[in-house]
Amino acid sequence: MGFADQRFNVNLSILFTELPLLERPAAAAAAGFTAVELWWPWIDSPTPGQSELDALKKAIEDAGVQLTGLNFYAGQLPGPDRGALSVPGEESDRFRANIDVAITFARSLGCTTFNALYGNRVDGVDPAEQDALALENLVLAARAVGRVGGTVLIEALNQPESPKCPIVSAPKAIEIVDKVNEATGLGNAKFLMDLYHLSMNGEDLPSVIESYAAKTGHVQIADNPGRGAPGTGSLPLEELLDQLTKAGYDGWVGLEYKPGDRPSAEAFGWLPREARAAR
Repeated sequence: MGFADQRFNVNLSILFTELPLLERPAAAAAAGFTAVELWWPWIDSPTPGQSELDALKKAIEDAGVQLTGLNFYAGQLPGPDRGALSVPGEESDRFRANIDVAITFARSLGCTTFNALYGNRVDGVDPAEQDALALENLVLAARAVGRVGGTVLIEALNQPESPKCPIVSAPKAIEIVDKVNEATGLGNAKFLMDLYHLSMNGEDLPSVIESYAAKTGHVQIADNPGRGAPGTGSLPLEELLDQLTKAGYDGWVGLEYKPGDRPSAEAFGWLPREARAAR
């Protein structure tokens, strides 16, 4: 057991960001990885031009890496936003406009897993109104993804860094997952278990894994404190991933950490090169 037994992918929206977007897939491949994931790369547009989509698709294909996860449009991320689907008005419209674009792009690369970030509370708007809108949009997304045999992920963020986001605990994320699945009958909404965010919330990570591994569709890691590479903080990430494996989780583990004051290519020393290629 241990890190060598996991299937890792590299999040190209937080690692290799010292490089232009189109150079990052090749940089991940040069570091020994064969799988990548992305936040929605065009933060100002849920519907970028076809030439932009084609250029990123070609960069991923030319690098020989597999796209295994993609966020739906989530507003300014990184930045002040934490999603768009619960925000009334223009942002909700942008999320809806993005659904088919994101699915078509990802599917062209063999990816059918999508993270749907909930969004912040909006001053002056009834939380119940936002939650009703969120459920409506998540149902739309889950049904669209269901048509390609895919999965919609619901992620819990952390309260200190995302104080306006209402999904800041594993139980709350699971509550949303269950509501979406009940509404669609598809069962394709899953929990995105980000161990860094959950640890920042002070949650009991072994208990979270024991309770929710069966409803988990993706895992992301970073150490805490600092959101750095494994070994830079105090989280027992190797043990936690072993527990997930024993609990039946056999999906991807996304590396969503900050490289620190060094090039991203130097931030993988904790993982032997032979363990970086997906198996």
